[in-house]
Parts: sequence; structure tokens; C-alpha cells
Amino acid sequence: MPHSTAYVVTDRPDRYIGRLVSHLGHDAEAVLGGDGRAVIDLPSGRCVLRSCAGGIEAIATAADEKALAGVRDAVTGHLLRLAPEELVVDWSPPVGGDAVWAMSPVVDDYLLTHCSPADEVLADLVVRTREETGGSAGMQISHDEGALLTMLARMSGARLAVEVGVFTGYSSICIARGLPPGGRLLACDVSTEWTSIARNYWERAGVADRIDLRIGPALETLRALPAEPVVGFAFIDADKESYPDYYEEVVTRLSPGGLVVVDNVFQGGRVFDPAFQGDAQLAVRRLNETIARDERVESVMLPVRDGVTIARRVG
Repeated sequence: MPHSTAYVVTDRPDRYIGRLVSHLGHDAEAVLGGDGRAVIDLPSGRCVLRSCAGGIEAIATAADEKALAGVRDAVTGHLLRLAPEELVVDWSPPVGGDAVWAMSPVVDDYLLTHCSPADEVLADLVVRTREETGGSAGMQISHDEGALLTMLARMSGARLAVEVGVFTGYSSICIARGLPPGGRLLACDVSTEWTSIARNYWERAGVADRIDLRIGPALETLRALPAEPVVGFAFIDADKESYPDYYEEVVTRLSPGGLVVVDNVFQGGRVFDPAFQGDAQLAVRRLNETIARDERVESVMLPVRDGVTIARRVG
């Protein structure tokens, strides 16, 4: 149970955060940013504090419940000793990362009903995917995310797009529809079974002539591309363990201003939680850190569905 939050009411949040960072800096790594956000790394875990209207927001994180208690106790004790006024630091019960990120059904429904509606082809593909793939149907992107892909592909002006992970072809249609006349989509997947469904719907959608499907390991397909920056748009939504490798092969081939969109960067909230140490979570965490530090791109991570990162090649 590695996460716990607290809200501390005070009219002096910046002063107390600054004092706390200065005091704990002798025994821990404590950094205060110009935006008022403080990151304190203790032996038992981490606490992030932010100044907000009327108080301090605190987020404590650790690998297990015992370590989390240590983080909370250390921050609470020092904060109470440093503040001349009587503060109340009331921490929330511990909660796992997979419970932190869960979109409200109300919000989910509102989002789906307030974007451009899916046409008959996409609506039929959703039904066919549910019928043919059973429990794997959740791998299909939602309609609002598909609309975002179409919009981004169109705004990028890409003449060559790359998709890593096709499934039954919903995202392929969305990307292909955003390409200009003469634009091409290189679609990479390993399943002939699922992509056979995709081919039928690409034909129905009138985009089959824009899509070049490559069956086989995507890394091999990507590495066979010219090393020159010729890719204008890319979407990564395949096996998470290979995300860092997919990103590197794509970003080196992105043209200036080109976009790469990475899906599932939250991993159901598991990336927030150090208790989750599966190969997928480790790989996605590593990629998230890589993109944030990558000087080749400017990026933003959005709370769209299971988390989407959009990175634009600069220079």
C-alpha cells in the first residue's frame, strides 16, 4: 500500500515547505523547485509537497506499508516542530497504485458522448472485435482516443506514419484517416489472426491502399527502415516490455516536428507504485523517465484513458 496523501491547512504553505526542505536536507535529498514543488527522498521512501490555495498538499510514496509509515512520520514530525502554529496533518489510508488511477464511469461516458461520433465502420469493428477476441477486446483503443489519433496525425502533416501494435485495426483506421493524400501507414504486428479482421475493415473504411501491414517482430521492421528522419507520426501500443526499444527506433527516425504517441503509460496506475515490479511496469517507468529527459523531444503526458504521452521531435 505505497501511496498516502494529506492536506494541511495553513496560510503559509511556501514558508513551511521551504523550512522543511532546508531542515531535512541535512539527512535526506531534498529539492525545492521554483514552482513551489518540493521532493524529499528519505531512506524509507519519497514525499512530494506542493503549495496550493489555503494549504499544503503532500503525497507520500514507499515500497510497502511499513516504509510508508516511516515517510509519513518523518514528514509530519518535522513539519509540526518547524511550524509555530498548530497544524493538523491527517494522512489518508494507504492505497495501491492500481487503485489510484481509475476513471469515473460518469467521466468516461461524458467523454465518449462529447467527441465526434464514430462512423458505422468503426462502430461495427468494435462489435466484431468483442465477438472475435473475447477478453482481449480491451486491447482496442477507445473511440475518443481514436479521435485524438486522427486529429494528431492530421495536424502533423505526416506523409509516413508508423504504428507498432495493430490488433484488429481500429487505431490504424484512425491514423490513416488523418494522413494527407499520398500518405502511408506502416503497420507492425505479429498476429495474422487479429490483423485479418483489420484488413476487412480497412477495406470498408477506404484506407487499405494507404496501409502497409508488416507481420513479424516490430523491432526488425523498424530497424529495416532508412536511418534518415522520414517518419512524421508514430503510435506505439504493443508489448510493453519492448517500449523503450520501440521508442528509440522511432524517435531517431522522426522528422523535425514529427510526433510519437505512446499508449498505456500509466499501466492501470501501476507505474505510480514502486510495489509493482513486473517487466511491463519497469519498462514503461523507464521509458517515461527517458522521454521526460530526452532533449530530442518536447513532451506532454496526458490522463487520457490509461495514460498517453505525446512527444514532438525538435530541431
